[in-house]
Amino acid sequence: MARLFGTDGVRGLANVDITADLALQLAVSAAHVLGREARESGRKPKAVVGRDPRASGEFLGAAVVAGLASAGVDVHNVGVLPTPAVAFLTADMDAHFGVMLSASHNAMPDNGIKFFASGGHKLPDAVEDEIEAGLGKDWERPTGAQVGRVLQNRAGQARYVAHLLEALPNRLDGLTVVIDGAHGAASSVSPEVFRLAGADVIEIGTEPDGLNINDGYGSTHLEHLKAAVVAKGADLGIAHDGDADRCLAVDADGNEIDGDQIMGILAVDMKSRGALHDDTLVATVMSNLGLLQAMEREGIKVKQTGVGDRYVLEEMRASAHTLGGEQSGHVILLEHGTTGDGVLTGLMLAARMVATGKTIAELGTVMTRLPQVLINVKGVDKARVETDEHVQAAVAEAGRELDGSGRVLLRKSGTEPVVRVMVEAATADHAQAVADRLVTVVKERLTL
Repeated sequence: MARLFGTDGVRGLANVDITADLALQLAVSAAHVLGREARESGRKPKAVVGRDPRASGEFLGAAVVAGLASAGVDVHNVGVLPTPAVAFLTADMDAHFGVMLSASHNAMPDNGIKFFASGGHKLPDAVEDEIEAGLGKDWERPTGAQVGRVLQNRAGQARYVAHLLEALPNRLDGLTVVIDGAHGAASSVSPEVFRLAGADVIEIGTEPDGLNINDGYGSTHLEHLKAAVVAKGADLGIAHDGDADRCLAVDADGNEIDGDQIMGILAVDMKSRGALHDDTLVATVMSNLGLLQAMEREGIKVKQTGVGDRYVLEEMRASAHTLGGEQSGHVILLEHGTTGDGVLTGLMLAARMVATGKTIAELGTVMTRLPQVLINVKGVDKARVETDEHVQAAVAEAGRELDGSGRVLLRKSGTEPVVRVMVEAATADHAQAVADRLVTVVKERLTL
């Protein structure tokens, strides 16, 4: 059977794949696994639960809270907050674990459930497997005073905002910023903290109604943000995704500043301040070859991991590295957080602009992106992408053709029946031609 947990928790179509029954069972099993240490020491486990504003989070969140409380866990329900806020509050409130309900950048009908261990860290695969193995098993139900209590905790946003402001190296006075909240979890938090930091803020995509999350706004739909930045004469545009663990930026002319450029900007800054541990940036294999070339010029080493911010974070924690992330805009600043934080990343970019007196476009020239083509091939058997001989032969042939002037990467999605074909080359036409050939082979060999 396929593993229930993907690269970022359990995710799927709400009320079909992610049901109230599954949410309750996951919560009960997580209570037993993640609350074990507390119970063994004679204490009641404590958990922080948050969600993004999508409608299905209302009933799924209720199921998670019910499951935890019925299993003897005291629950602090912090309501609608970004994923990094839930991770922060898990550590800040000394909770034994945290739960976030979100499908991140996915469309509104989807939802997901992810867990944080004590300290706000993502779970290792082995712990997720243990939670999955516990689903549906008989268990001894607490009674009386041993059942969990549920507290509606509305102080979480203020604590998170204070944490962000404390991390900020300088104020943002004089900067005009357009914030696109994706009608998601950062719709309230991000504009508030930028204003408190001194920026003039223009909001778009900050009116969630439970149904409009990621709908034409946010980091996967930059059109509105680009237009607003240009129309308003703003200095910077910041786009979050539905749960605000990522950030992309837009310059004054409406050009995108992607996650690789953001990491390059922050890496050079941190190296100059002695804050980049071992002068090393941690990135995934999806990062543009231009970033690797730029970091080499700047005397910065790059460690590459598999795709997923959890794998970036595992490498960072293992070697005490302070900066890592993904091209998609997940950026981890380990000194200030345990997971990607789109609001914090946006603040740090803005602070760098003010500190240097440079535009974000000028800062972004730290690297030159090689033309990159990324095609998602849907409806295929992703499990065979690494073993099909014809597919692998086509990949090898493409690699020989590029001969060091570019690269090829095929990877399976962690959450969908999709194979991602990525090609970088010296010219856009060459990259497109190679990618098209590979897509044809993938469809011929792997279509379901």
